[in-house]
Amino acid sequence: MATVAATVPAIRRSSDRLLLAGVLAGPVFFASAVTQMLTREGYNITRHPISQLATGSLGWIQITTFVLAGFGGLALAAGIRRTLTVGTGRRVLPIFVGIFGAGLVAAGVFTMDPEHGFPVGTPDGPVDQMSWHSIAHSTAAAIAFTALAIAAIVLTVRHVRRRAPLPAVLNGVAALILLLPMSPSHMSIQIAVNGLVAFTWTTVLALSLRRSSRPA
Repeated sequence: MATVAATVPAIRRSSDRLLLAGVLAGPVFFASAVTQMLTREGYNITRHPISQLATGSLGWIQITTFVLAGFGGLALAAGIRRTLTVGTGRRVLPIFVGIFGAGLVAAGVFTMDPEHGFPVGTPDGPVDQMSWHSIAHSTAAAIAFTALAIAAIVLTVRHVRRRAPLPAVLNGVAALILLLPMSPSHMSIQIAVNGLVAFTWTTVLALSLRRSSRPA
């Protein structure tokens, strides 16, 4: 019995660390991205998606940012699996959050092509033909955000069944935003908004689970 009693706090501490990584993933991602937006010559959020920061001589910063945020998403998925043990979505929610995290890692490893004048010296305009790694990047990002939208839908259903209308509505709105078709004329802005919604969602979920998993 003493062994079991000692094991429970250790498991709780481990889960708490996993959820903390999930909490930090979003703020770290946007702190890095915004800093780069403001300091990298030639970058314009209205023309260049955040992913384009992964190109050029300083591209390693955004690549690292993607990978770290992805590992944060994977840690959150593991934390969800450990702490969300009852109720609707307890099995599928960590799977879709894990897909989101893995998609971010892949989006960092496979970079998009330089275009539209960024980095400085790149011809103004789109590339004539996307490279294989740019296609892989776009595919990984699309899978990641779609998976997170599904996770938000799962939480919407969970909250509806628990008769919690406000979180149900908020999760539904998050899913709707993430599933909206991309606008060709405002794509970079829409991608940034999707990222803000996605990482706000993961941060709020991680904070909520950390709070609920602590003993009263």
